[in-house]
Amino acid sequence: MEKIKSIFHFYFLKILFLLKSRIFCYNTVMYKNERGFLKMIGSGFLDCNKMIKDEAKLGEFPSNKSIFNKAFQVAWPSALESILVALIGAVDTMMVGTLGTAAIAAVGICNQPKFVIMATILGLNVGVNVIVARRKGEKDQAKANLTLRNALVLSVFLSAILSAIGYICASPGLAFAGANADYLDLSVTYFRYIMIGNFFYCMSLTMTAAQRGAGNTKISMITNLSANVVNVIMNAMLINGLFFFPRLEVKGAAIATMLGNIVAFIMALYSVSKKDGYLHLSFKDNWKFDRETLVALYRISLPSFIEQIFLRIGFFTYTKAVANLGTVRYATHQICMNIMTISFGLGDGLSVASSTLVGQSLGARRSDLAIVYGKVLQRIGFIMSVLLGIGIVLTRSEIMWLFSKETEVIRMGAEILIMLAVTIQFQVNQVITMGCLRGAGDAKFVAFISLITVTIIRPCSTYLFAYTMGLGLPGAWLSVFLDQLIRLVASKWRFNQAKWTKITI
Repeated sequence: MEKIKSIFHFYFLKILFLLKSRIFCYNTVMYKNERGFLKMIGSGFLDCNKMIKDEAKLGEFPSNKSIFNKAFQVAWPSALESILVALIGAVDTMMVGTLGTAAIAAVGICNQPKFVIMATILGLNVGVNVIVARRKGEKDQAKANLTLRNALVLSVFLSAILSAIGYICASPGLAFAGANADYLDLSVTYFRYIMIGNFFYCMSLTMTAAQRGAGNTKISMITNLSANVVNVIMNAMLINGLFFFPRLEVKGAAIATMLGNIVAFIMALYSVSKKDGYLHLSFKDNWKFDRETLVALYRISLPSFIEQIFLRIGFFTYTKAVANLGTVRYATHQICMNIMTISFGLGDGLSVASSTLVGQSLGARRSDLAIVYGKVLQRIGFIMSVLLGIGIVLTRSEIMWLFSKETEVIRMGAEILIMLAVTIQFQVNQVITMGCLRGAGDAKFVAFISLITVTIIRPCSTYLFAYTMGLGLPGAWLSVFLDQLIRLVASKWRFNQAKWTKITI
């Protein structure tokens, strides 16, 4: 078995290195020469004028500086928000980790059922983000606000129903997800509390999705960071019983999350109550459903909802397969997934920016700028993912030690983090590219790719590598790499076709 794993690791890293150098090569001539990262940057890799042909430019073309400035203005709050929220989530896991591997597993097993419950809202919010961005580009503030009002009414109704279902069905749902007898009761307690907070959290997500579409990414950043800081502070108080607070352990972590979600809702509501804001809600406005707005939301949100269902089924099946490897391996896996969430946060933040800028550019009938903004953010993501990957490899054992002091967990986790460091080179870029496609309204293609890779390939390859081939946890993470690789190739192909620039909303 050890010999198989050694051979697997050697060829895995060798193949990844070769694939990585090839996947990114077609974006610039310098990649074909393969003469190094610094020479690539110095030879036009970041020159916006070379990212699109002169005959494809539709008007006065902004300077390199202005394009990057605008991209950074929209991207940095979203990227920082996603990364810091992921880091705070990791701290959350560290705090729970002091209670043992069963507690880590109990909290971790709740993630996928929670996102299954939220799938409808997440799909709706993609539609909100895309349509508000397009209306902002068209300079139609009234319709942007109408979109927010209609979406928020839907969000309130759906959040109440879905959170109630999650609360009632917590025990059978988590058992089906793979929670075993070691921590099932703990996970049920945790899940029911976060379902209460989920009602408020979903509504806050709808409002911040609209703010992102309008380009107000700082508002979303402040809202979510404030909520997560509250979560961490209350974690410290309630998990271990600091000061006059009771020691509630896993239950305390759940209550802290619920309180953070309520804070997010209050801050998001405040952000859309300002009269001088681009997005403004008032009871004096017309809150009746508008047919044209609902049709636009339906066209974008339905494929995005289907994508979420595909994602959650795939992640759900994948999580269940890993959970069956045992409590210690699943706890190790959950720690590594927390670290992967940080890399995903980087890609997701840049993806939000790409959706916003692509949507606004297409609304302003500048498909040339939509393409350029997409490529600019892809390049920023590539550079940052390389730096992040190097940092993970160099500090992998120390990172694992922050989460758990158990020798076996640290050893297994350090191996997985090497695989993760290479996988994120593909993950970050594909997430940004998919964001461009979503921002254009090409949600059907994104949903189709999610069906193929996450719902079918990832779970099937996990059982093949982890169980049939006997690779265990490394095999499960090999399936993650395969998923990210295929999504990157497919999304790049679609992006380069540029048919998405002709979609009307």
